[in-house]
Amino acid sequence: MTFVQRIVSAPLPPRRPAQRLREFQWLGALPFILTHFVPLAAIWTGTKWQDWAVCAALYFIRMFGVTGAYHRYFSHRTYKTSRFFQFCLAFLAQTSVQKGALWWAAHHRTHHKFSDQDGDPHDARRGFWYSHCGWLFDRTEATDYSKVRDLAKYPELVLLNVMPHLPPAVLGVAVWWLFGWSGFLIGFVLSTVLLWHGTFTINSLTHMIGRRRYPTTDNSRNHLGLALLTLGEGWHNNHHHYMGSTRQGFFWWEIDITYMILKALSWVGLVWDLKEPPARVYDPKSMLPATPEQEPAPKARVPATVSAAAPPATATVAPPAGS
Repeated sequence: MTFVQRIVSAPLPPRRPAQRLREFQWLGALPFILTHFVPLAAIWTGTKWQDWAVCAALYFIRMFGVTGAYHRYFSHRTYKTSRFFQFCLAFLAQTSVQKGALWWAAHHRTHHKFSDQDGDPHDARRGFWYSHCGWLFDRTEATDYSKVRDLAKYPELVLLNVMPHLPPAVLGVAVWWLFGWSGFLIGFVLSTVLLWHGTFTINSLTHMIGRRRYPTTDNSRNHLGLALLTLGEGWHNNHHHYMGSTRQGFFWWEIDITYMILKALSWVGLVWDLKEPPARVYDPKSMLPATPEQEPAPKARVPATVSAAAPPATATVAPPAGS
């Protein structure tokens, strides 16, 4: 049995969710908590405009890594790519310091299976802080490889998954080398903290605030502000209604920057077979009636980019050229 096979076949440790504050993994949470205060050291280093520009750029680029790679590719397989670019996407996503791509995908697939029910890793019924970040320190550090067998067959992804800090370490050192300590503190560390909480709003706030268009079995909601903050992830009720679509802003006015980037990447051949929403999601009969808490159902029309015969939600990785 190879090293990778031993990793994938290792039994999961038993898990009993915390019921009291003292049962959370507070020691494990300490680095996460302290990281929030690290950027304050810039009071002594001073800052340059370049530091803030790097902060904004790394937030944007790595948010795409979260939304376009962790979420729409590894978790839902809504488009195809080469094996090489698949690795590049995993590396980019992991620079966000949100653990391994396979860990992320396994937990997210479990979330969709049990959304807002017992078994949901970040069950929003347990409150804002638990669904926002508390669940990360509730014995959820193991990767259930049985949930990501389609990804675990790639040894390079498994190895990257067990070395989750390698990509952010490489990026952090590069930022320090190029921009000095102030660039590291603001450009890398501050953007990482902002990126964490931007991402976490989808687990917490999009199950609490916003409007519902579709009668899903959970409390997922659409929210324009959160969609802008997360490059399109705020159309969460759309996504929970039909998770197999690369595009989560189903209507033209629902801004989805992640989809725009992926569409551009498809034009140069880096990704392909982007999945569109099926025609049925535009049928008013599939939508909730208009109330103050729900969005009015738009007129039934299928945009020109939507295929009336959309393929199933799952997709496979195309083999690399020459394989």
